[in-house]
Amino acid sequence: MIIHTERLVLRPLTLTDAPDIQRLAGEREVAATTRDIEHPYEKGMAERWVESCRRQSEAGELVHFAITLAADGTFMGAITLHLDLAENGQPGSPKQAELSYWVGKPFWNQGYATEALQAVLDHAFHRLGFDRVYAAHFTRNPSSGRVMQKAGMLPEGFLKGHTEKWGSFEDLALYGVTREQFLSG
Repeated sequence: MIIHTERLVLRPLTLTDAPDIQRLAGEREVAATTRDIEHPYEKGMAERWVESCRRQSEAGELVHFAITLAADGTFMGAITLHLDLAENGQPGSPKQAELSYWVGKPFWNQGYATEALQAVLDHAFHRLGFDRVYAAHFTRNPSSGRVMQKAGMLPEGFLKGHTEKWGSFEDLALYGVTREQFLSG
C-alpha cells in the first residue's frame, strides 16, 4: 500500500532504507523522543528493524510506512499502526490500533509529521475500517502532542511514570480519535 499526500509518499519500508534509518534514528535527540529506538543505534539494527516490520506486516500485526518526500524520495522517518490483536492474541479483524511515528531531526518543525499522521488516520478509517486510533508521547516532548492534535487526535489522559527510558520513568500523555470524531472534524 502506498499513500500519496501533497508533499509526501508513504510506502513500505525496504532494506535500501537502512542507511537512512541508521543515520536519522541514530541521532540521540530522535531516540530520546521515542519509546523503542535505542541509543547508540548500532550497525545492523536498522536492517533487523526493517525485517521485523516486514514479518509483522505479513503476519497482520502492523501497518508500516516509510515517510518520504514526494519530490525526490528522500527518506524522513517512519509511521506505524500497531493493530490490536484479538482476545486470543492472534491477528484477527482489529477495530483499533496504536499509532507511533518518528521523523529525523533535519525534517522537524516543517509539518511533515502532521501530514503523515493525517494521511495514516484517513487510511485507518476509510480503507482499513478502524473504529479508533490511539497514541502516546512523553510529556517532556510536547511537540509530539501538538502534531497529534493538528492531525485530529484528542487528549485522552495521562500515565504517571508509565514507561522506562534510559533508566528513568517517563510520564505519557495519551491521545485518541474515533472514526466519527475524525470524519466530522
